[in-house]
Amino acid sequence: MTLTTEIKKEVIDRYQTSKEDTGSTNVQVALLTKKIDSLSDHFKTHKKDNHSRRGLLMMVNKRRKLLDYLKKKNLMSYKQLISDLGLRK
Repeated sequence: MTLTTEIKKEVIDRYQTSKEDTGSTNVQVALLTKKIDSLSDHFKTHKKDNHSRRGLLMMVNKRRKLLDYLKKKNLMSYKQLISDLGLRK
């Protein structure tokens, strides 16, 4: 369920805006999307895992808030990010 260090490093390298960037909005949204995808696979086999489902819902809400913030601050970056991640809108 958790992301390995290699996967995190790949995601950060792809979406960082500068060499030292590890916590920008783009990186946070990309990491949350990877976590959400892995949890969605988890729920295909563990349908009654309600404790993890609550965590999934919190992650989805946090990603939504970050995307709203990014849309308000930098529309071009928002559009690029949602197209790269395959998110709707």
